[in-house]
Amino acid sequence: MSSSLSDIHVSDGDVVATEHIPTALTAGGLVYDDGATQVFEPAGATIYVERGRSTEGEWYLDDGGRFCSFWPPSYRACYGLRWIVEAGRIVGLRFAELGGGSGFNGRYR
Repeated sequence: MSSSLSDIHVSDGDVVATEHIPTALTAGGLVYDDGATQVFEPAGATIYVERGRSTEGEWYLDDGGRFCSFWPPSYRACYGLRWIVEAGRIVGLRFAELGGGSGFNGRYR
């Protein structure tokens, strides 16, 4: 677990509070269930790598404090975030697209 997460005390499945979203995203690179990886930079850039192919986008908090991403030229999506906690340790994030879209899990490297 990244040291930036050590002061956050949550249980598995808890919603990531708005004030913790930037820390949760930038605490370390994520590896998804399908093997793709993603890094979120503090300034709002993100790089997603799937099967060796890299895609650059942006992440931000919308006016409602929700995590959203933008992938040029026009794809935008917002997600609910929940913690993945094992043995009392934060190990990743669950993403659920708002409006009933896709969901996926990312574990910190």
